[in-house]
Amino acid sequence: MDENANERAEQAVKRTVAMQGRPLTLTGNEIKVGMPAPDFKAVDNDMLPMKFSRTYGGRLTVIASVPSLDTPVCDLETRRFNKEAEALGPDISIITVSMDLPFAQKRWCGAAGVKAVRTFSDYQKAEFGKNWGVLIKELRLLARAVFIVDKDGVVKYAQVVPEVTKEPDYEEVLTALKALV
Repeated sequence: MDENANERAEQAVKRTVAMQGRPLTLTGNEIKVGMPAPDFKAVDNDMLPMKFSRTYGGRLTVIASVPSLDTPVCDLETRRFNKEAEALGPDISIITVSMDLPFAQKRWCGAAGVKAVRTFSDYQKAEFGKNWGVLIKELRLLARAVFIVDKDGVVKYAQVVPEVTKEPDYEEVLTALKALV
């Protein structure tokens, strides 16, 4: 294969999202429905480590990734999922992962009254972003995405929002989630 063919092949598998129309590159492998949920470590609001498989293994879990809780769309999304989590009950976990520092997440949750959604920071090693294919290369932020992992650790739903400044399709997420309950 010549050099141009290699470059074209690489571009063909490049995954992107946009921020205000500007294309941005996602790193890591694309997560698809039916795949085993990749494990990851992140940090909770008290600066304690959390390993996904240990903390949420055996539970139906919604994972929302957002660029930053301190932005209007991420704020709206996390508040919406908090409201949904309260209605869904204790058998379903909803977590939000961002690159925000843990103490900033804790401050935001307190100010927003978010108690039903747990927030985790990926700031140290971007392990979630890399393992779940949502780390934005140019910004070292997470793309807006929603995943559902069943009790057996299998990805049952995946939505990577093409335009980072837009909210996810909540109804689609809730329909997929309710089909698993």
